[in-house]
Amino acid sequence: MASVGQKLKDARIAKGLTLDDLQQTTKIQKRYLIAIEEGNYDALPGKFYVKAFARQYAETVGLNPNEIIQELDQELGMPASPEEQSETTSRVQKREELTRPQDNSLSAKISKYLPTIIIVVVVVAILGTIYAVAWGNHEKAKNQQIEQTNTKVAVSTDVKKPAKKKSESSLTSKKEQKIVNVASAGSTFTYNVENAPSQSTIELGATGGSSWDAVYVGGAQSWQGTLQSGTTKEIQVPAGTSRVVLSIGNSNASTVKINGHKLNFLAQNSSLTVRKLVLNFTNGSSSTNAETQSQTQTPTQTAAQTQGQGQTVNNQNGYQTNQQQRYQQNNGRTNNYQTVTR
Repeated sequence: MASVGQKLKDARIAKGLTLDDLQQTTKIQKRYLIAIEEGNYDALPGKFYVKAFARQYAETVGLNPNEIIQELDQELGMPASPEEQSETTSRVQKREELTRPQDNSLSAKISKYLPTIIIVVVVVAILGTIYAVAWGNHEKAKNQQIEQTNTKVAVSTDVKKPAKKKSESSLTSKKEQKIVNVASAGSTFTYNVENAPSQSTIELGATGGSSWDAVYVGGAQSWQGTLQSGTTKEIQVPAGTSRVVLSIGNSNASTVKINGHKLNFLAQNSSLTVRKLVLNFTNGSSSTNAETQSQTQTPTQTAAQTQGQGQTVNNQNGYQTNQQQRYQQNNGRTNNYQTVTR
């Protein structure tokens, strides 16, 4: 019958292990491993180490350590102590537990983690409920605030709407300029320029022929000259001016624009060549004041104003007569020049 040392050696060789490999794995000195294989147990520090090293040796080479220890006790003539037997039994049980195949099925995994899953679900449900309640309260408060704001804005809009309409109507009336013919006397035509800006611009132009024009602002001559066909002259009316008089020498070849609005003066007796245009400027506030003053004027004041306007017209008729004579002289020169050319 082979000894314990020989069995261990044969198992080591069958595993393909050298004594150096075994020493590296078990951390047992090589000389002790040789002593165990040769049965020289006296070379070891004591019987305890003999059994301990033999057990570790057997486990490493794949032998049953309990059987090896029993055979070793027989060789040494020593029965196994109750402590060793219990230790051997506990080691066997532990090894069986470690080598026992584990249940890796899905049901086993679920059963293992089921308590943890339940706790996580409960915690998430509680947190979700708290969040839902808090969010609902927040949205409710937000909606109430929006409704209150909308109500205030609607009330404020309703209150301010009449004033806004009034201001828009006033602004529109200020921007809409109107030119109205209010009087005609011979070659003199009077126009009211209503809702005019504080400072107006008059543009004189000539088309299809020359035009001999003059401009009087506040009773004083502001400009006089001849406009050739295709040319224009812009006159800036000073702020606060209420009356401007235009003397037109060739009506059919002349154009007049007041603040960009064309004055269709040919609608009043288009056969006239020379004419005088009297422009009375009023803005929104001044027209209102003028209407109030006109309503409060006495018949004596009205007669005096009419007499004054008649004198102004008579004073400027001389200039129109001279201007008409110049126009006829120029026409005569033009006719003579055409006769000589022919």
